[in-house]
Amino acid sequence: MDPLSVISEELAEIDGQITDIFRALSNGFQKLEKIKDSNRQSRQLEELTGKLRECKRLIKEFDREVKDMESRNDPSTNKMLNEKKQSMIKELNSYVALKKQYATNLENKRIDLFDGTAEEHGEENVLLASNMTNQQLIDNGNRMMDETDQAIERSKKVVQDTVNVGTETAAALKAQTEQMSRIVNELDSIHFSIKKASQLVKEIGRQVATDKCIMVFLFLIVVGVIAIIIVKIVHPNNKDIRDIPGLAPPATRKLLWSQR
Repeated sequence: MDPLSVISEELAEIDGQITDIFRALSNGFQKLEKIKDSNRQSRQLEELTGKLRECKRLIKEFDREVKDMESRNDPSTNKMLNEKKQSMIKELNSYVALKKQYATNLENKRIDLFDGTAEEHGEENVLLASNMTNQQLIDNGNRMMDETDQAIERSKKVVQDTVNVGTETAAALKAQTEQMSRIVNELDSIHFSIKKASQLVKEIGRQVATDKCIMVFLFLIVVGVIAIIIVKIVHPNNKDIRDIPGLAPPATRKLLWSQR
């Protein structure tokens, strides 16, 4: 069982993460020795640098945990934890030194490569110039100036095209802005029209409802009048039913022979 687990689970977890990083650093530097391409070496070195930073962060976290627990642990435990921390720092420093060594070697290779290329181009230009006559040198200079003038003209054309495109874009944006403003105004007008139409529909609805009530009331009156007329005709002698104003009671016909 890991002795750190007995002291603190957090310390044991941090120690496990640091051990994994040290193992990855060891394998990474072994792989770096086998890589010949400078670009691949640079990428591998950047990856290892990231692991070194992470390891440094974990060691600082380990140190904070040890200091927080120092008052609760006995002297022998604190001594063991400090020795563990110093061992981690020593191993990390060894990998940092190894990383600096590889970085220096890689930088020296790049400098040698660039210097060699510049020297080769310089020597090539000197050889070409030494093999030319004065007239050839003048013609070559005139040709280079012509090419420069052409390049400047092309640059001017590109700049002018860019300005034209910018002007057209600004005009299009202005037109679109005006169109959007008109659309907003039209939407406001439509909204106002819809609001007025809603009010009119409500008023018409209220008028229709009022008209319906009046029609129903008139219909009830007419039905009542007709009902009273029918009852008076059927029962003319019924005193409980009052006569309708303006309507004369039914005349009683007498037979001629009954008067004799």
